[in-house]
Amino acid sequence: MFNNLTDSFKNAIGKIRFHDDEKALKKATTELKKSLLKSDVHHKVVKDLISTVELETKKYGVGKDNFLKALQDKLTDILTIEGAPRGFTFASNPPTVVLMIGLQGSGKTTTTGKLAHFLKEQKKKKVLIVAADLQRLAAVEQLRQIASNIEVDLVADESAKPIEIVKQGLSKAKKELYDVVLIDTAGRLAIDDELMEELAEVKKVANPDELFYVADAMTGQDSVRTAQTFKEKIGITGVVLSKFDGDAKGGVALGLTQQVGVPLRFIGNGEKMPDLEQFIADRIVSRLMGAGDIEGLAERAASSIDPKEAKRMTQKIKKGQFNFNDFLAQMEQMKKLGSMKSIMGMIPGMGNMAKQIGDMDLENSEEIKQIKALVSSMTPKERENPELLNNTRKRRLALGSGLEVMHVNRVLKQFKNASKMAKKMSTKGGMKEMQKMMQQMQGGGGMPNIPR
Repeated sequence: MFNNLTDSFKNAIGKIRFHDDEKALKKATTELKKSLLKSDVHHKVVKDLISTVELETKKYGVGKDNFLKALQDKLTDILTIEGAPRGFTFASNPPTVVLMIGLQGSGKTTTTGKLAHFLKEQKKKKVLIVAADLQRLAAVEQLRQIASNIEVDLVADESAKPIEIVKQGLSKAKKELYDVVLIDTAGRLAIDDELMEELAEVKKVANPDELFYVADAMTGQDSVRTAQTFKEKIGITGVVLSKFDGDAKGGVALGLTQQVGVPLRFIGNGEKMPDLEQFIADRIVSRLMGAGDIEGLAERAASSIDPKEAKRMTQKIKKGQFNFNDFLAQMEQMKKLGSMKSIMGMIPGMGNMAKQIGDMDLENSEEIKQIKALVSSMTPKERENPELLNNTRKRRLALGSGLEVMHVNRVLKQFKNASKMAKKMSTKGGMKEMQKMMQQMQGGGGMPNIPR
């Protein structure tokens, strides 16, 4: 997610090899400054970051650890607003009402669905979506499809006015005891008086606990300027950056909080509903430093994976009993975690691997489709015990799945190797050994350890 920025920090840290080498420090900060500006970080933010890091490093003595500590502390400071909430906060008296605002085309409607999915799956809340964007004809239908797919209730009526829809939604939420109400509002291609007047009226009726401005990360510094205007005219309690996976630079996320004066609360980093991440400063800094976000990954896994099922699966793996039924079940569980790219980015030292994986789709990749076709052609006994698959059975599977026998053999071999690796990883120290191997494949370890 932050590949370019992480590479910039990694390169700068690598320049400082000796203690008390101020020339190396200057070289490191000069290169870092160029990289950050190139990554679309605002020049004032860059200037503040570089000057503070230089001063703090010199104060405690020039060296890799002190430089890294100064960089980590300043980044955390840049991304933090004193007293601002971490992630999503709930009102003391439900329902928590959230107004989703932004320009047309920013990904506001999709982000509303992603936030609903996050609250339902990770926070286990009862969520209601209100379709109050009646300017864009497809917006209501789009929300209907999203709400149906994620199994969240929707209030929509194309013939009503936005204020009437909001009143209906709030009434339903109170009567039926919903925890959260997400109101998708109208956007325009540009800021205009009509848009602001309509939003002001909706805000008055909704009396929201949160106003989330959805900004398109791909518009760079324009998204910051627009957020500032919305803050002045309507008010904002948080920003959600959408389409962050499509922004190769990523620098807008680094300066937005300080520039706008409101916290960045979420980042959308993929097309699927689970691809929305909480923006929590210390966790993001950990990822920027190449140290991953184990806490965030654990939260995501805990909310998506049945603990009893996970325990049962672990026991089977340890005994080497992993079969094709287990494989399909695990594929379904993995889909709930989001894209492989975002998962790998949260594992320490795996940032480069995330880059190589790109936008691998666990559900729709050709390889996965072929494996599913192959497993679907197996009998229940064959799925439970792959050792039964002799040459005759393999020929039958090849016909049933539309594959060549050679391809069937290759998939079975891959499955066998994966089972062995899973068994090895389940042993003591297996995960560390796996991580070490992956780092070697990437051509070098991750960042140095961050002093705590």
